[in-house]
Amino acid sequence: MTKLCEGRVAIVTGAGRGLGRAHALMLARHGAKVVVNDMGSSAAGIGEDQTPAEEVVQAIRDLGGEAVVDTADVSSWAGAQAMVARAVESFGGLDILVNNAGILRDRMMINMTEEEWDSVIRVHLKGTFAPTHHAGNYWRAQHKAGKPVDARVINTSSHSGLFCNIGQANYAAAKAGIASFSIVAARELERYGVTVNAIAPRATTRMTEGLREWTPEQLERRDPEWIAALVTWLASSEARGVSGKVFEAWGYGYAVAESWQHGAITPASKDPATLGKSIAEIIRFSRKNAGIDRDTWLDV
Repeated sequence: MTKLCEGRVAIVTGAGRGLGRAHALMLARHGAKVVVNDMGSSAAGIGEDQTPAEEVVQAIRDLGGEAVVDTADVSSWAGAQAMVARAVESFGGLDILVNNAGILRDRMMINMTEEEWDSVIRVHLKGTFAPTHHAGNYWRAQHKAGKPVDARVINTSSHSGLFCNIGQANYAAAKAGIASFSIVAARELERYGVTVNAIAPRATTRMTEGLREWTPEQLERRDPEWIAALVTWLASSEARGVSGKVFEAWGYGYAVAESWQHGAITPASKDPATLGKSIAEIIRFSRKNAGIDRDTWLDV
């Protein structure tokens, strides 16, 4: 088997279960040394348990790979900094950062509490920014020291963030922010030899269990390994020229999610009473917002 990430060092956050676990194992099978970050909390972000991260590390070692446990809170500034330092101290460097950690606190917006909003925004959005900030500073220092850098950041957005699922105002806002953050970071870090991309995965994990009934084929197409394969390729040197993209991903296929586009335009006016007809006209010529379902993928 061709090992796409032989000798590379990766951090995967939220790697104790679900997508993160699949990412960590796939990267390890392709030769990466992995920092397995996971606090071991519930899907709602409650509690701590080092066992899931330890089990993934052991699974990687059973494959003949190298891995260490990290239980830092990704939304902690100091914790994220220490996580990057752990990779460098344990394996001599850092090449790949997969920001995957997340929680759910679903509720209709008018019933959502301040804490439910803040916790989801903190874990997802700050928990993507803080590790990327510290990893980016490490790579910038390497670049300035004249050392070659061929690094990757792969962030986890969501179809809910791109296409707006009801009952997830906090989660969708955070995931949409991650998509935009990824494009900005790609532009800023390019000069240092770093690419940044994001994925919007569809997979069966503890965060999606029970949402609906799936056929056996649909369940197989929602296996996290379909997503992990794309993440591992993006983490490899083969993906050196790919940056600033958001990929939809599941077992039915991969697609580039197109960002906001300039639509129809009408002349401006300082008189609001004159706008009705012209605004109606540009709305008529603009595409409707994409829905969260994409049934055509079933035909791929």
